[in-house]
Amino acid sequence: MNKAELIAQLAEDAGITKVQANAALDSFVDTVTKTLKKGDKVTLVGFGTFSVSKRAARTGRNPQTGEAIKIKAKKVARFKAGKELSSKV
Repeated sequence: MNKAELIAQLAEDAGITKVQANAALDSFVDTVTKTLKKGDKVTLVGFGTFSVSKRAARTGRNPQTGEAIKIKAKKVARFKAGKELSSKV
């Protein structure tokens, strides 16, 4: 399912227009992004938790040459599915 299909389904289920569903989805994504940037987490009971995880610097390999390269440390977004979501999938 892509974004357009998700918006269409949200609009149908909620009885709103696609424009309103798009605005709601964009607002949700923006809010989660801003919260993760601050270092906080977003928990939706029954669905799951969005959080930030730190990935340590490490040594990797260039697959073409086999040369060792350094990969910088960075922060990554994580999602852990909740119990209810896991049981339904």
